[in-house]
Amino acid sequence: MQGSKEEALKAVQDALIKIDETGVLKACDEALNSGVSPLEIIEQGLGAAMVTIGELFDKGRLYLPQVMVAADIMKKAVGKLEDKIPQDQKPEKLGTVVIGTVEGDVHDIGKGIVATMLKVNGFEVYDVGRDTPIKNFVEKAKEVNADIVGASALMTTTMVGQKEVVEQLKEAGLKCKTMIGGAAPTQRWAEKIGADVYAENATEAVEKAKQLVAK
Repeated sequence: MQGSKEEALKAVQDALIKIDETGVLKACDEALNSGVSPLEIIEQGLGAAMVTIGELFDKGRLYLPQVMVAADIMKKAVGKLEDKIPQDQKPEKLGTVVIGTVEGDVHDIGKGIVATMLKVNGFEVYDVGRDTPIKNFVEKAKEVNADIVGASALMTTTMVGQKEVVEQLKEAGLKCKTMIGGAAPTQRWAEKIGADVYAENATEAVEKAKQLVAK
């Protein structure tokens, strides 16, 4: 079974890396039929493939339009898989997260993957989008009583927006935890601006979000 499970997940990954929508949906169905859980397919199949796609994009082997199509395929597949999760297996709500890409930065793919992974792991997620004014993070966090606010920045020139998110949440008297990520930030930057955690990728973001709400 372990071998067939790994093969089924690899088929999902391969289809998404090839940006083959029909192939992805077929591979997801075949994985389900072979006993792989919907959550495993989302995380270890689709999520793992998007990490590889991001790496290929960074190396110049894929272009932005291709990455955006892949992200759309992943959303469709996740939507179908969520419907297949039995009610008693759906994770309990762990907390509420507001997430977005800071003002001046139009990159959306990585943040979208993190939002999806948080959602399927039991978080209520409010995605405030890309190129988002700092006040929108604060207003949404107030409105939904967020436990965590996540701010993404892909460029060194927009990292200052993450600092402003952290500062303005504190100025507003909100007690929510803060998480930063993206291509440009580092753990050192998180410590410098007073963010609670830095996450390098979607899997790490989920684990660290769970740790934040458990405290």
